[in-house]
Amino acid sequence: MKEVSEILSVSGLSGGYSLNRPVLHEVSFQVRPGEMVGLIGLNGAGKSTTMKHILGLMNPHKGEIRVQGRTRSQDAEGYHGALGFVPESPILYEEMTVREHLEFTARSYGVSKADYEARSAALSGMFRMEEKMDSLSSHLSKGMRQKVMIMCAFVARPSLYIIDEPFLGLDPLGIRSLLDFMVEIKQTGASILLSSHILSTIENYCERFVVLHHGRIIAQGSLEDIAEQAGKPGLPLEQLFYALIQDGSRR
Repeated sequence: MKEVSEILSVSGLSGGYSLNRPVLHEVSFQVRPGEMVGLIGLNGAGKSTTMKHILGLMNPHKGEIRVQGRTRSQDAEGYHGALGFVPESPILYEEMTVREHLEFTARSYGVSKADYEARSAALSGMFRMEEKMDSLSSHLSKGMRQKVMIMCAFVARPSLYIIDEPFLGLDPLGIRSLLDFMVEIKQTGASILLSSHILSTIENYCERFVVLHHGRIIAQGSLEDIAEQAGKPGLPLEQLFYALIQDGSRR
């Protein structure tokens, strides 16, 4: 298969829970290899709905989504095998240990035993979970459960990570470990689509941003591009976001 310039391509995506009332309207953006893109917006802007469409949990009303040049209809196994997902709320098997979750994920993605052992050891140390590896997930705190979801996504090493509000429940050390590791992952050529409300944090880690408002993209690009589109050069992302949202709400 020929090399593609985008890991993720979303083109003219419209969709939602009802054909008569779409949540998303002509959403188009790309994520390139080795790039982290921040998907930002107010609650209800369509961020999670966009992610659900990318993950194949919802079918578009219109438009097309490609991962590494593939659509789900062309190659469902290849499409899903290139994706890793960290949801906002941890979803774990209550009667499985942390180690069993990681082993299950590694097997599902075809990770070799040697790679699994090296990655799981590194991740458990990074997130300070060594002593919890044989604990049932039902015995973990919310923050630790979130760490398990993150560790499962990163033990697989897919080409594209879809990460929805990963900082909720994490302690400051966990947040720093996650951010540092995402930088490492990018350096290997993997890509990240990250949704977060903590704009002051992701401003320094994302190459580009997509600003959603009422299901439409009202700005996208680098921080400098966003500032130009907002007409307010030199401001931090948080202030640019507020300016764009206020302007978009008046339209």
